[in-house]
Amino acid sequence: MERVLSNKANYLADIRGSEVVIITTEQQHRKPFFHFSEKIIFYDLSINYTAIQKYSVLKRFYWELLYKKKHKKKLSCLLKKLHADIVISMFAGEEYFLYRINDGSKKVLEIHFSKYFREQRNRKGIWKGIDWFKSHVDEYIVRQYAAFVVLTNEDKSYWGDWPNIHVIPNGYTKMENGELSNERKKQIVAVGRLVEQKGYDRLIAAWNLIALQLPDWKLQIYGEGELYDELLEMVESYKLLDSVEINAPVRDIHLVYQSSAILVMSSRYEGLSMVLIEAMNYGLPVIAFSSPCGPKDIISDGIDGFLVPDGDIHLLAEKILLLAQNKKLRIQMGKSALIKAQVFSFDKIMKEWEKLFFSLCSVSL
Repeated sequence: MERVLSNKANYLADIRGSEVVIITTEQQHRKPFFHFSEKIIFYDLSINYTAIQKYSVLKRFYWELLYKKKHKKKLSCLLKKLHADIVISMFAGEEYFLYRINDGSKKVLEIHFSKYFREQRNRKGIWKGIDWFKSHVDEYIVRQYAAFVVLTNEDKSYWGDWPNIHVIPNGYTKMENGELSNERKKQIVAVGRLVEQKGYDRLIAAWNLIALQLPDWKLQIYGEGELYDELLEMVESYKLLDSVEINAPVRDIHLVYQSSAILVMSSRYEGLSMVLIEAMNYGLPVIAFSSPCGPKDIISDGIDGFLVPDGDIHLLAEKILLLAQNKKLRIQMGKSALIKAQVFSFDKIMKEWEKLFFSLCSVSL
């Protein structure tokens, strides 16, 4: 989400000359991972929601109400000073009250997951009920905005055919030194946070089924997160330390794409996976579970990659093995993937955003 935000904000500030302001809630002690234009103005409200994440359910509920009240008050004061034409929420908590702030701006809500992302976390006990309740509250909330932007047609079908709903996928900007390379290592790559959503336990289990048949291949995972120790323990238990590496995230991920042969995405749910689009833009064939949402909007099964029924670990392993053992098929699918990626050209996507902005307030950006 930060990468997508940086790309869009930089475009509007540097290319279109718009005044861009980014407001955060707990960024005061963390520098952005991605580059942001010097023309962009930053404000941090210092709410610090992370301080209550480990509280018990009832205690967290109480403190969250207080933090939300503080958040709304601070944000309201700031927006009334800024006099923005358009204010966009990335569905990070302020969506519950942003539309009620009367600052004269048009309010836009965008979601970077699917409609059922809360329930797809599969939390237990009372949290399961809370996630279900919030999912239904979301249906009311999104209709209060001047525009609600989803990433895929699949997700739009879940929300309904409302007049304020728009489908605008994330656009991809080719990274520096983005030439294609013919020198591919026998390397399968996976990129993303080490959390349950990304399903690396499923990927490692699939790799375990075929690792002996691919003795000169490696599985390289790039990411950091709460499941690092658990995933490393899984690799050790399968005796895969010689063929699986869990690496820290890198800014120059395009160099990894250039030197790899296949990208695999094992997520349990997504919004629209930038990782898939990025890899395809570097000529990589991709394999992904057909989980909601995103993969089905990106991959043409059997042409530029493979879609595997969600959770079918054996079939995932089969598709990885098929591509790994067939260089001609990898090259053919990689070329098709490169063509498909152009659909998500960043310039094309930003024109869609500008079209939306213009329709909302008749101001040329």
